Amino acid sequence: MSEQPEPTNFAPEITSDDKLWALLAYVLSPLIPVILLLLEDKKDRPFIKEHNAQALVLGLINLILGTVLSFTVVLACVPLLIWIYMVYLGIQAYQGKSVTVPLITDFVKNQGWA
Repeated sequence: MSEQPEPTNFAPEITSDDKLWALLAYVLSPLIPVILLLLEDKKDRPFIKEHNAQALVLGLINLILGTVLSFTVVLACVPLLIWIYMVYLGIQAYQGKSVTVPLITDFVKNQGWA
């Protein structure tokens, strides 16, 4: 009887450090995603890369919306609601889950950023 080799898993394991950086990328976006792009050991980790790209795009959209909508009191709440959604996404990422943000996830993957 021949021995069959053990299947090898080429995907790196998701570490608690990866989860923490993904959480921080969403909560403190766009600052942390830019920092992560500069860290050589972090930017190539698949889990961090996926969440970092989404967090950066979502954070930039939120920053632009916050600037544009800050002139009206009622619409100034929109960036706060987006940030609360980003905190939720960060919690999901910290639990090791992959999240899908409408429109942004497809855009990021089509660009090859994640």
